[in-house]
Amino acid sequence: FNPYEHGEVFVLDDGGEVDLDLGNYERFLDITLHRDNNITTGKIYQNVISRERRGDFLGKTVQVVPHVTDTIQDWVTRVAHIPVSKTGETPDVCVIELGGTIGDIEGMQFVEAFRQFQFKVGRDNFCLVHVSLVVETSGGEQKTKPTQQNIRELRALGLAPDFIACRSKNPVSDTVTSKISRFCNVPEKNVVNVYDVTNIYRVPILLQDMVKLMKVQLNIKTTR
Repeated sequence: FNPYEHGEVFVLDDGGEVDLDLGNYERFLDITLHRDNNITTGKIYQNVISRERRGDFLGKTVQVVPHVTDTIQDWVTRVAHIPVSKTGETPDVCVIELGGTIGDIEGMQFVEAFRQFQFKVGRDNFCLVHVSLVVETSGGEQKTKPTQQNIRELRALGLAPDFIACRSKNPVSDTVTSKISRFCNVPEKNVVNVYDVTNIYRVPILLQDMVKLMKVQLNIKTTR
């Protein structure tokens, strides 16, 4: 990892060197992640090439679809069942962060893999949260066109968001929320504002309502 791009490298308990995001997940959720919780394009292609050399594909031509996309789905399915909490129980939910920008060539195989994955696991077991930056002009006007455009691009690739998390410098107005809902085909209550806060520990407070709605959608019953 280039520290100028990713910040400080986080080292997991098993020695895996990963993005600092995984360190934040560990701290917030009180879990212990492993090197396989970090999926990269290099790891996926290395896995595919090793299996091809071993003869697992029986001499077939190796292609992005289905071989690379299937490997991504199999990796996620396998890792989702690995215990990460002190209880040793199988996790109820697997949170997957697909980084980058929709339309970037680097992430296209992952987008296609998750397009297929939503049908493999069923929509009752799949929830998509799209994070989009709400641009603010020097005059303080909040613009929704970039969000509308990247949602349109996402839908063209076969993925429709259940929630839209709007990142912004200041709280998004009700008018902007309504506009994003209307043009992005998402219920207004599912448009969540994640604006800049003074302390990172305030972020979960902003997401409480979204988490409650996600529990209903995924039929998750908890005591908390």
